[in-house]
Amino acid sequence: MTAPHGHGNGPMNKLALVTGATSGIGKAFAERLAADGHDLIVVGRDKDRLEEFAAGRPGVSVRAVAADLSTDTGIDTVAAICADEPLTMLVNNAGVAHYMPLAELPAAKARELVHVKVVAPTMLTRAAVAGMRERGAGNIINVAGMIAFSGPADKSVMPRRAVYAGALAHLVAMSQALGAELADTGVRVQVLCPGVVATEFHSRQGLDMSAVPRMSAEDVVTAALRGLELGEVVCAPGVEDAGLLDAIFRAHLTAFGGQSPELASRYRAR
Repeated sequence: MTAPHGHGNGPMNKLALVTGATSGIGKAFAERLAADGHDLIVVGRDKDRLEEFAAGRPGVSVRAVAADLSTDTGIDTVAAICADEPLTMLVNNAGVAHYMPLAELPAAKARELVHVKVVAPTMLTRAAVAGMRERGAGNIINVAGMIAFSGPADKSVMPRRAVYAGALAHLVAMSQALGAELADTGVRVQVLCPGVVATEFHSRQGLDMSAVPRMSAEDVVTAALRGLELGEVVCAPGVEDAGLLDAIFRAHLTAFGGQSPELASRYRAR
């Protein structure tokens, strides 16, 4: 843990805040960004892991912030940092899954999931974006997943995960709309949608994914950073044909544009 960042008269350092930075995709982001010369603010629940990471990066400034983003207090603590520090990158990566049918999902777990994957990224992005816009530069990466596109799947698709799929879909729609809001400001927004990744994520949910082909967290980060360079708002590291994504979004806009103030004929009394 070292001095504050970027408040002097010299050129602004690259400063990234990464949530969920102690394992998986978040740790891979933190490692890559540190290697690229970013100073870091790493956020997670495990203080010991955060401090271990910080101690192992002598070439850059690393500030460890222990915060629980399933709580309002944790979110407010990190949002204040996002508002006060001159971030050049925000990576909203923290996550929990809690795969189970909604009727069986304990209220505490439902609340935790929505706080971590919906409320926290929304409030942290809100806190960071004003300063980025004023400075005319910044990158925001919201880590979602391909499950965001699984809503139309039929009952055969397992495991059940209605709240998780909905939370990730929120990140996709928010990122797309925010990207349009910030057009021509120098601030770029990306929603990162990997498939199954080789991390601790699933094992923490009690799921054995060892037999499932999985992408490495490092490859996910490579895709995200290259996707920023390509100007992709939706980055899907495992989708070879990007036209598939374009087709989804064109269909969305076609449906959106196909509405009318007149009641559709299928709903009229016969």
